[in-house]
Amino acid sequence: MARFITRRVLVGVVTLIAISIIVFGLFFAVPSSPAKVMCGKNCDPAQIAVVETRLGLREPITTQYTKFMSGIFVGRTYAKGTDFEQRCDAPCLGYSFRNNEPVTAILGRTVPVTISIVTGAAIVWLLIGISLGMISALRRGTVFDKVAIGISLTGASMQVYFFGLILLYILVYLTGLLPFPSYTPLTQNPGQWAVGLLLPWLTLGFLNSAIYARLSRAQMLETLSEDYVRTARAKGLPLRRVYTKHALRAAITPIVTIAGLDIGASLGGTFITETIFGFRGLGKETVDAVNFLNLPIVVATVLLAAVFIIVANLIVDVLYAVIDPRVRLS
Repeated sequence: MARFITRRVLVGVVTLIAISIIVFGLFFAVPSSPAKVMCGKNCDPAQIAVVETRLGLREPITTQYTKFMSGIFVGRTYAKGTDFEQRCDAPCLGYSFRNNEPVTAILGRTVPVTISIVTGAAIVWLLIGISLGMISALRRGTVFDKVAIGISLTGASMQVYFFGLILLYILVYLTGLLPFPSYTPLTQNPGQWAVGLLLPWLTLGFLNSAIYARLSRAQMLETLSEDYVRTARAKGLPLRRVYTKHALRAAITPIVTIAGLDIGASLGGTFITETIFGFRGLGKETVDAVNFLNLPIVVATVLLAAVFIIVANLIVDVLYAVIDPRVRLS
């Protein structure tokens, strides 16, 4: 098991290094003048020169990349020896002179918001989606199965900005059952943190649970038709044991893969959800950075999203090894 995890970690590290090279090259090596891109069309040569000096863009691209990577571990100083000298402590993912603060400070405010939204929503969609799909498969053709399919089709056909506004109107403005969504740090007030995020959790959770309900139902039906499940039934094993120990364990494997990818991708930013409910999360920050051509923030958020995906895949690989021993033996 240790060797299996070690191999996956090494693959993840190599992948992340390759992604960092590609991303850094796309934003700082491909453009003929990254400073002009960040400064905008109305900048004169003097202003462009200031941007180049502050970010060290006049140095060779290999030197720029080396300093960027070393800054993650030991920090770095931007515009050293000038009036604009700025220190960025480790882990330094860049310095935004447009915001006049390190990128890590910006991420420190926005990432917890996105993680809070995605974590609660993932719990909702996994519990509801998988439970609904599995029960529907076991009661195939019944009224429950037909109702569940109808609900999943309805949820899959909706969009976040539509369903979210409906819930906002009904639960907040019409009935007053919930307060207007807001973010309170978990360490400050756990109860207020959960209440303020309940509406985004329900919105994302319901829409994604529809997809997982259909997927888990299809996987469970396919697994129930396997020979080893029929053999277990023929031996007289209790149905609960057949369904939970044999059928569910095999059916849930592909669902784990998709769940890992979905959660990792969502952690990279849930822009629409954050915009609807007025949150300043990673997705909203990234879109604003793209609009204002704030390249240090764009590069950092792209790399951070890649980290989320790689870590999610690593967790999926480990779960695979736990669910199916054949994986760690292959």
